[in-house]
Amino acid sequence: MSNRMTSQLVIDSLEYAIADRKPEVGLIFHSDRGSQYSSVEFRRSLKRNRIIQSMSGKGNCYDNAVAESFFHTLKTELVYWIKYKTRKEARSSIFEYIECFYNRRRRHSYLNYFSPSNFEFFYLKKVA
Repeated sequence: MSNRMTSQLVIDSLEYAIADRKPEVGLIFHSDRGSQYSSVEFRRSLKRNRIIQSMSGKGNCYDNAVAESFFHTLKTELVYWIKYKTRKEARSSIFEYIECFYNRRRRHSYLNYFSPSNFEFFYLKKVA
């Protein structure tokens, strides 16, 4: 979490995700048309990691519906209910919500009422 959405922030996040998840070649990275995602530096990072870039159509939030839905859920279930005193407190609270609750315990109707972690576990077990 940062004061500003910069190219370096998304590059660092991408590098962290690559190190953590070790994706196969041909991964598609979809985003909105924010300047941080269309920057030369970010595009170089995608190319270096052999990741295909996909961007929403201009002014079309529905192209990025999954991300829009996630942030709506985050805000309505957590952020709007808490008055954070500091950015550090907000960062910690949001991290805990995502990593400890949303990914591991929160059930999603779209995932047949599995949490994202459980859905991924059973999916990978099924295709192995």
